[in-house]
Amino acid sequence: MIIGLDVGGTHTDAVLLGQEGLVRQAKIQTNVENLFSCVLASLNQITEGISPQQIHRIVLSTTLTTNAVVQQKMLPVGMIVSCGPGMDVFSFKTNEHYYRVDGSIDHRGREIEAINIDMAEEIGEKLEKEGIRYIGIVSKFSVRNPQHEIKLYKLLEHRFEKIFLGHLCAGSLNFPRRIATTYINASVYPLHRKFFNAVRNSLHEKGLTIPIDILKADGGTMRLSTSLDFPAQTILSGPAASAMGVLATTPSSAEKIIAVDIGGTTSDIALIINNSPVLEPVGISIASHKTLIRALETKSLGLGGDSWIQVINGQLQIGPERKGPAMAFGGTAPTPTDAMHVLGLMTTGNRQLALQGIHEIATCIGKSDLETAQEIMELNCSLLLDEIRSFIDKINLKPVYTVRELLEDHRIFPQKIILIGGPAPYIAEILRKQQSFFTIEVGNQHQTLNAIGAAVARTTCNVFLFVDTQLGIAIAPEEDFQQTIDETFTIEDALACAISLIKKKALFMGAQEDIEIDVLEKNQFNIVRNFHTVGKTYRIHVQIRPGLLENYDSILEK
Repeated sequence: MIIGLDVGGTHTDAVLLGQEGLVRQAKIQTNVENLFSCVLASLNQITEGISPQQIHRIVLSTTLTTNAVVQQKMLPVGMIVSCGPGMDVFSFKTNEHYYRVDGSIDHRGREIEAINIDMAEEIGEKLEKEGIRYIGIVSKFSVRNPQHEIKLYKLLEHRFEKIFLGHLCAGSLNFPRRIATTYINASVYPLHRKFFNAVRNSLHEKGLTIPIDILKADGGTMRLSTSLDFPAQTILSGPAASAMGVLATTPSSAEKIIAVDIGGTTSDIALIINNSPVLEPVGISIASHKTLIRALETKSLGLGGDSWIQVINGQLQIGPERKGPAMAFGGTAPTPTDAMHVLGLMTTGNRQLALQGIHEIATCIGKSDLETAQEIMELNCSLLLDEIRSFIDKINLKPVYTVRELLEDHRIFPQKIILIGGPAPYIAEILRKQQSFFTIEVGNQHQTLNAIGAAVARTTCNVFLFVDTQLGIAIAPEEDFQQTIDETFTIEDALACAISLIKKKALFMGAQEDIEIDVLEKNQFNIVRNFHTVGKTYRIHVQIRPGLLENYDSILEK
């Protein structure tokens, strides 16, 4: 049996899957201040009477870190960056506590200038006095030689609780994006660690001691323990879970689908083409930061059932901030969920409390309570449609990469929207009235489909390998791998080495034996001196393709 668990900002969803399909499901309110209790409560509901020995896989997804980024609630962290001459590192500044230290490595991994130890010590002392507990360290070309980052780590590790190194956070070239990726990892780490501890303790309480996986942004899984060193990989695990859930429960004949997960804090949009999610191959942008985090092409909006409704200059504004649960469920600020209660679309909460909040808004705009509730829902759905159209337009401005293939010069005109999440049936009704272009459907098991998507996703990972035959080195710093080679080492040898590394990495991360490996990059360059070739460099990038577990994709209703 498999447990799928999705911890959102508003609700925690849990499912138990067996060979017969969906065995049990649960949805409870998330208490961010006491994650342990809500995770344990959801596990209690789905595992009552089930022996721990019957459960052989647990996969999690979460929107907690996504929500923190969308609402700009990340803790301050420090960044120490080194690049050498000829570049202004402050043009890539990520945050307030951002410092430069002298020292440089060239594009082949050779040290050009030693790291300035005195300068680094001074920066570390200053950050420590400012109360910074988590930092990122990034050296240009550290993916060719990480020695400067490692030296800075050893110098400063006694000052900080957690240090993230650029070459471990991202293995591909792109200095500005690697800075941003390292910064995001450091920023979301405290919240992710809190989530990790809550889940670990809850599972221990239930006697579940098997390895735990967490969904990554690319729709694949990794070990939860490993995610503590790469927390940014989980930032869009919630949206990825939604996409994988729709993929698992949608008929294979459907060609182009927009999947929309309407949560309490955010609404998440994804695109599926020919049973394959669309991928952002280079790296996603998070809160204006362009990163090297491979992810499904998704969009998270601060527009959910519990988004705070305000009147600003006489106009309604919904989100992006969430003040807590809807007033119908004991909250203090009016939300779209309250509007749905006023309209009679939802009946699970206290309508009188919902009316109080909507009445305040109605008084501000000079309309009746019912008219105001209707206007709120129409605005909410109109904003959602605008974002869906913008999402499609953005994808059509560039080549379309799916998990399976590159669709060059391929224009995307999806005509079906599948909604999931608690409010999906009510939102679907309004969207059908607002437009006629899209066919609007509510997903199977729409209330817990994201947890199902997490449960049936398979393990994925990437390996980047760089080889320089003149220097006699093959290196994959992200994997802590370095090997001496000679001039006879070929590009095929490099590919074989990368495949060996990724197989070992995938099995360590929980993959099954029957893994699918994609070669994303296999490039060779000659090193020329005085008109003669004196060596070669090879760049290899391989990945385990995201997808569904073969043993479980067939048990879900299609």
